Amino acid sequence: MKITLVCMPWATTATPSLALGILSRRIADTFPEVATETVYANIDFADWMDEQGGLGAAEYSFFSLHSYFLGCGDWVFSSALYDDPSWRVDEFRGAYQNRLTADQMDASLRLHRLVPAFIDAMARRIVAGEPDVVGATSTFQQNVASLALLRRIKELSPATKTVMGGANCDGPQGEALHRNFAFLDYVVRGEAERTFPELVAALKGDQGGDTSHIAGLCRRDGGRSVSNPPAERLLAPSEIPSPDYDPYFERLRRSRVQSWYETVLTVEGARGCWWGEKHHCTFCGLNGSAMTFRSKSPHTYLEEILTLAERHHVLDFYAVDNILEMSYLDSVLDRLAEAPFDLRIQYEVKSNMKLSQIGQMRRAGVVSVQPGIESLSTRVLKIMDKGVSGTHNVRFLRDAESNSLSVAWNYLYGFPGETAEDYLPIIEQLPALHHLHPSNGVNRIALERFSPYFDRPELGFAERRPQEQYQVTYDLPESELADLAYVFETPSQGIDAKVAERLKQALDEWGSNYIHSRLSYVDLGDRIELTNSRPDFAWRTMTLRDATEVELFRALHDPRSADQLVRRTTGSGSAWDRERVESLLADWRRQGLVFIEGDRAVHVATDHENQLICRIRRESDQTGGPELALDLAEEPTCVKIS
Repeated sequence: MKITLVCMPWATTATPSLALGILSRRIADTFPEVATETVYANIDFADWMDEQGGLGAAEYSFFSLHSYFLGCGDWVFSSALYDDPSWRVDEFRGAYQNRLTADQMDASLRLHRLVPAFIDAMARRIVAGEPDVVGATSTFQQNVASLALLRRIKELSPATKTVMGGANCDGPQGEALHRNFAFLDYVVRGEAERTFPELVAALKGDQGGDTSHIAGLCRRDGGRSVSNPPAERLLAPSEIPSPDYDPYFERLRRSRVQSWYETVLTVEGARGCWWGEKHHCTFCGLNGSAMTFRSKSPHTYLEEILTLAERHHVLDFYAVDNILEMSYLDSVLDRLAEAPFDLRIQYEVKSNMKLSQIGQMRRAGVVSVQPGIESLSTRVLKIMDKGVSGTHNVRFLRDAESNSLSVAWNYLYGFPGETAEDYLPIIEQLPALHHLHPSNGVNRIALERFSPYFDRPELGFAERRPQEQYQVTYDLPESELADLAYVFETPSQGIDAKVAERLKQALDEWGSNYIHSRLSYVDLGDRIELTNSRPDFAWRTMTLRDATEVELFRALHDPRSADQLVRRTTGSGSAWDRERVESLLADWRRQGLVFIEGDRAVHVATDHENQLICRIRRESDQTGGPELALDLAEEPTCVKIS
């Protein structure tokens, strides 16, 4: 038996496919006699784009990374799926003429006209290898390209079994795909590491070829689409092997466009979300039907990372975990800090992490994090069920900046029950944060399948229909699109367009000023020295000398209420009443030293890069040890490292 696994556009060419890397390794371990080939058709397509002239990395990135909620990448391949180079061109123009630039529109139309030739050539190449089974993985905008390829393969070789799986095939989506596209022999819903080997065993003739027992599998019975019940038990971490990325690197070495991106290896330490198990964020559709959190043993995960780095000579890693397994801080990450490789890792985390934990990540080689900040309003965050406050999110941004961590986050709005008062006080204070990592964008939330907002219409989004992209792309009735779609249109909730525009303008200003803005401090024991270069604040240096003010500034490293600060002054021996504390906080807010939201305040100054040296000197002064030759009475300087 021969199996061909395919990774279609618009998967990024910068990373190997984790899904196919794991699946090919699982097949090799389970059936050593089965020949398995992994085809990186996304790299083939990038090479093909380059050959066309005028289509390069920018165009590929637009379809791969930036147009998901528009669906342009899927529409491009609809001409091949329906074997019509002019498939719904007028509808596409009408729907997107005001949402795409002229270059984006031209690239979409040009590729739409040309891709049938690519699909035909790729299908012929695969069929020439005489595979018994061809499987395609589909996540994000891989759906239509995968369907188009499998359709053409079935035309050329009717005996070849076609299989589709991946995130786009979970739950009702997988059933709709199998029901509406007769050229799909099988669709795997949910985790494929167990399902696909069972399917291979059946196709090899084991158990008489019966597939009715395979959990989550969509199959055909007398020409009728049948969906087996989902698995009762999710995969244990020990069932998830280390991925085989050799085919990716073999193909990349022959690519015309290998210089488009720096290669990043994807790794997986955990599945599901430990926060989502208890408090599923209301707008989040990630994890689909598999929210239960499971993680690999620290030893297994550590060895996987180090082995992949050594084998492929790549130091950049992207952890696909939806949330960091917190026990990895003292196991995997501490060990990575001692590793012989200078790794650069991106991780998704929860934004209530402490400074010491952020420091642990940085020492381990974590250079970029996605903390799910989403908002700086505690009330809106409560509507989301995020389990953090606005001041916690600001604290994270501050501490990440102190540790030179890049932060990927978006500001979301449009939640049922939010009001302008949840935004206007935040907008007023954003200039104080211009030295911290700005958001990557601001967006009204989309209604996503598998989210609480989707599953519970009573939360505010009872009226919905599949997004327009599906109607422009697929030749299916809306009733079928309702099962196939992941993103839905729904009447807007929350703040109006005027407030949303004010938020967008304020965030754009933050992004423009970030590179020029600084606010840092040095704690010298008896005083605190601050330096500032944020455009909206005229002062450049400031010294806090009053002992109580120094103590309160230190206390505001973490979010605290005025009452907590009053108690802090009592404990320090210089009691202040609430009015005096609130007056100081108001003054510090005017000068951009603190962020105040709800009943909590937190200071926003980052640690100065010489903070450690300052502490060494202070300790040396106190113990009579050798004094460092550093005059910190002069104005400190600060260099932003992004």
